[in-house]
Amino acid sequence: MSEKKIFKGLSPDELRWRLDPATLPFKTTEEVEVCKEIIGQPRALSAIRVGLEIKSLGYNIFVTGLAGTGRTTTIKCLLEEIDRKKSIPNDLCYVNNFKNPDMPRILSLPAGKGSALKKDMDQLIESLQKSIPRVFESESYHDKKKETVESLREKQKKLMKHLEEKVKSEGFTLMQIQFGPYIKHDLVPLVEGKPINMEQLAELVSQGKYPAKEFAQLKEKHSALVGELEAAFKKGREIERKITTALKNLDREVVFPLIDESIQVIKERHPYPKVSEYLAEVRESLLENLDLFRAKEEEKGAPLAGLLPIAQADVFLEYRVNLIVDNKETKGAPVIIEHSPNYKNLFGTVERVFDRSGLWRTDFSRIKAGSLLRANGGYLLLNARDALLELGVWSALKRTLKTSKVEIQAYDPFYMLTTSALKPEPIEVDLKVVIIGDDYLYHLLYNYEEDFKKIFKIKADFDVVMKKNKENIAKYVSFIAKICQVDKLKPFDRTGVAAVAEYGVRLAGNKKKLSTEFNKIVDIIREANYWAVKDNSPHVKEKHVDKAIKEKIYRLNMIEDKIKELIREGVIMIDITGEKVGQVNGLSILMMGDYSFGRPSKITAETSLGRSGVINIEREADLSGKTHNKGVLILSGYLRGKYAQEKPLSMSTSICFEQSYSGVEGDSASSTEVYAILSGLSGLPLRQDIAVTGSVNQKGDIQAIGGVNQKIEGFYELCKFRGLDGNHGVVIPESNVKNLMLKEEVVEAIKEGKFHIYPVKSIDQGIEILTGMKAGKKKEDGTYDKGTLNYLVNERLRELAKKLKEFGIREEEVSPPKGKKPKPC
Repeated sequence: MSEKKIFKGLSPDELRWRLDPATLPFKTTEEVEVCKEIIGQPRALSAIRVGLEIKSLGYNIFVTGLAGTGRTTTIKCLLEEIDRKKSIPNDLCYVNNFKNPDMPRILSLPAGKGSALKKDMDQLIESLQKSIPRVFESESYHDKKKETVESLREKQKKLMKHLEEKVKSEGFTLMQIQFGPYIKHDLVPLVEGKPINMEQLAELVSQGKYPAKEFAQLKEKHSALVGELEAAFKKGREIERKITTALKNLDREVVFPLIDESIQVIKERHPYPKVSEYLAEVRESLLENLDLFRAKEEEKGAPLAGLLPIAQADVFLEYRVNLIVDNKETKGAPVIIEHSPNYKNLFGTVERVFDRSGLWRTDFSRIKAGSLLRANGGYLLLNARDALLELGVWSALKRTLKTSKVEIQAYDPFYMLTTSALKPEPIEVDLKVVIIGDDYLYHLLYNYEEDFKKIFKIKADFDVVMKKNKENIAKYVSFIAKICQVDKLKPFDRTGVAAVAEYGVRLAGNKKKLSTEFNKIVDIIREANYWAVKDNSPHVKEKHVDKAIKEKIYRLNMIEDKIKELIREGVIMIDITGEKVGQVNGLSILMMGDYSFGRPSKITAETSLGRSGVINIEREADLSGKTHNKGVLILSGYLRGKYAQEKPLSMSTSICFEQSYSGVEGDSASSTEVYAILSGLSGLPLRQDIAVTGSVNQKGDIQAIGGVNQKIEGFYELCKFRGLDGNHGVVIPESNVKNLMLKEEVVEAIKEGKFHIYPVKSIDQGIEILTGMKAGKKKEDGTYDKGTLNYLVNERLRELAKKLKEFGIREEEVSPPKGKKPKPC
């Protein structure tokens, strides 16, 4: 391999994709038609359409993907499109169940008919409150009442007169005795014209003042008369009952035509079976409770000083209609977005109030609907995490979607203290529920929630990238135009549009892709407009987009600047000149949540005689993540596969991220660690002006890593500060070339030959760049050509194996027992 081939870096054209503004067929976005479609989500769109258009049970939709990819916007657009094709759902009303008041009935009526029925029932009561009292006050009613009562009263009088005459003829009189609020009739004998009760008369007999024979005769008469008295009073009570029944029948007779006529009018307006059944019960109840319409003068006490008077209860409440869902103004299928999906908001509740006596009270008029009922016949959209965090919501939602029925209950998290026995009739619902969540929640529910896969059969997965082609670039342009129009921003010129598109490619992390994280794109559009306004520019240009990106980074990169300052001051020691054995500059990336950046790290390897193999110091210190541990085991496999086929791997090598105290994760430094180990074994120094990133497999192939742009830029910034000398550069995996979207400053430095990017496919290619010596290929006999790095490594390992055998060193003497960490110094 020639030296020129080894050190050949990438050309500037390979470092960044550029959109030539001259290729855009407009001057500003004012000339562009605004976006009217969903961009970059064909898979998710297809899934959502399937879920919305299949009417079978369980085809609800769970939407996954990163926030900002247009999940909510997409669903809204699709729902509005389908909404126009669907009919308006019914109104829902709760009415009193006269047979069982604890179980109110539900009436489902065509849109607008619910409010009409409510109004008709209110007018019915209002009309009857005026007309029925007039009937009771009419002269004809009083004449009929008088005639009915007098005929029965006459019989009662004759009966009592006959009884009184007989009592008197037998020497008794009929007296009334008061017992508290009650009056008792009793027979008392007359002695010398004066009434004396039987007890007093018995006392006189015992004193000899009254003849015993006459007393005995009086007792016999008394017993006989008491029987007749009871029979007479029984007949009298029967007459009273007849009077009450007659009066009641009279009331029904005179009022029935009035009530029946009003009910018939409502029936004709609402010709529905359940309404007819309800109105029949209303008519019967009204006829049974006509006393409600009689004028009553209630005593109204003055309220206490400083307090408002207590409102009077509605005595006709049981005849009212509780309209819980009114679709009178609804156009098409309802689309409800529930931002606060707690139990009450989703499923409704049965409210309770204090009555005048201070006790809790509730009735059918206190039933309130939730979002599920308001979305009946349409669509309900809610957030998965919010719903799962609310008490009782998930179990109730599962039950509703499995049975297609909503049961409204009082929300009682402390159910032992509940006072409501109301059980409203369940309501059948037909709606689609769309839940927005993420992949973690979806798989958690799918694997551990038995019913989840039955009720959410459609998964709509939103992608974060889309293909970069002319069609999608045109959609990006129309999207920019739409944001400018909606937010009333300055129009973007060609250069500004090109800069936004290039930013989208940078976010995507692939020169062949565009980002669909439109929330981030919109932020840059708005912030670029801000800087254009500050600049008094009529259009948003490339420099304004660049300014917006730089300012956004400046707001977020304080930690990055602090680390750079420590490196510049020498607190964090990084060498970027010269050569050193067993030391190489690795590149790591720090994730700060809303910002990520690359930083160089010094990686060292120390090799000695022994059998411990590769010792991961980060792991021994509990600072290594699982993926980093795997990377170290893989590089150990690479060393064994390449150098320990004819001899044991008789070495102990410790590798370390110097001045790293917060933990290491990922395998992107595994190739860097191999280079440090090979340098320590061969004795060849490594270039410090070149940083390295890339993971390795057991065959020595260099694999792609993440954050390649940030890593390169992090090392470039350090080299720039200390002075670029034309030798600085970064070794990256060749498979990451397609991910390069470097800053213009870095591209210009490479164009001028001040900085270099070296793509490699294998460890051998990388070590040649770092040492300047050929790696060397393995011959059939397992050896390497002299003058190559692999020859030096192989010979050094052979020497270590020979020395280990020569001195007979046991493993226990050169390394700590398995599972035991060395004691700290």
